[in-house]
Amino acid sequence: MRKFSSFVFVCLLVIACSSCKHQQPAATSPELHVAAAADLIPAFEEMGKAFEAANHVKVVFSFGSTGMLTQQIENGAPMDVFAAASVDFIDRLQQKGLILDDTKAIYAHGRITIWTTKDSKLKIEKINDLTNPDVKRIAIANPDHAPYGMAARDALQKAGIWDAVQPKIVLGENIRQTLQFAETGNVDVAIVALSLSKEGNGKWILIPQELHKPINQGLAVIKSTQNEKTAREFASFITGTQGQAILAKYGFE
Repeated sequence: MRKFSSFVFVCLLVIACSSCKHQQPAATSPELHVAAAADLIPAFEEMGKAFEAANHVKVVFSFGSTGMLTQQIENGAPMDVFAAASVDFIDRLQQKGLILDDTKAIYAHGRITIWTTKDSKLKIEKINDLTNPDVKRIAIANPDHAPYGMAARDALQKAGIWDAVQPKIVLGENIRQTLQFAETGNVDVAIVALSLSKEGNGKWILIPQELHKPINQGLAVIKSTQNEKTAREFASFITGTQGQAILAKYGFE
């Protein structure tokens, strides 16, 4: 009888352990957190999917203006990789000892455009046409913290029309919001990234590169990352053959 009772106890114990095992939550895929400038939204959404498929790692993006993202990282935001719209902000983080120095790289050169909706009656063929009285409002990203906004202001100044158009200027928090202002009819024209213009349903012309400082876009792995190996792999993916092909598709040089 004692042997039978022991046997029953062992069987119940095995069943209980098996039940506990089945109740354990399924393992989740590791996550990589990437801060990225808003001009990268279409390109990086495609790049993230390609990286996930190859590495079985979920890439979580935080898009925004480069200046704002830089401040967040300086304040301890838990990011693994930062892809900025200007390498100057990567340099700023480097000076504060917040990146892995050997991962700093320029991964693309950006361009800016003048964008209008397809049904706009405005005839914009060159930057000086923005002084036309029919152009009432012009959106640019805030040049205080958005590199594409800095480039837009530079171009307007170098073209000699900044004083004339400044009263028309409406500031977007980032380059994506700037485009949305024009898409929704809140402004007549927006100066935005080529990468967003190619994806937007509108008309656009390129602004000559000589009118503004080069938009050298830089990246780096954040020193506080808890996923250094994967972060390095993603940074290399961006600068590698597949990543560069995706960026070129969206107008980056």
